[in-house]
Amino acid sequence: MPNAREHPARNGARAPEATTLLRADHREVARLLAEHSRTPNAVKKKQLAAQICAALAVHAQIEEEIFYPALKEALADPEPVLEARVEHATLRSLIARIEGAEPDAEMYEANMNVLAEYVAHHVKEEQNDLFRKAKATDLDLRQLGAQLAERKAELLARRA
Repeated sequence: MPNAREHPARNGARAPEATTLLRADHREVARLLAEHSRTPNAVKKKQLAAQICAALAVHAQIEEEIFYPALKEALADPEPVLEARVEHATLRSLIARIEGAEPDAEMYEANMNVLAEYVAHHVKEEQNDLFRKAKATDLDLRQLGAQLAERKAELLARRA
């Protein structure tokens, strides 16, 4: 994930569309989850879990602060956005159970497996439904992408 120095708007580059930026986040989390499931090393698992939780927390926050409100306003039916917000609440609950947990804890692997399944479900719905609906609106997805990228850079800088 880009750090503050790599922020497109700060480097004069064109920001990606909102859906492109969010899809890239989805791919990165999927990559980290796959790496986590393959590694037997407890130290590496803990490091990957921390990366996954941080990436998901930042991603959810930028969606909830910027993307979802804009999309909710642009759609005739806000229900898909409201459902996505409920799914985020469940993700935050799983993240809270995983953060700080040791890989040898009884519920660690179960929580990680449920998180991976839940993220896959949420991503599928978001990419197949919400993103398609966003593209069908008159939202300026490039401008929204710039806002998402800037806020994401701020949040990542705070975590660094």
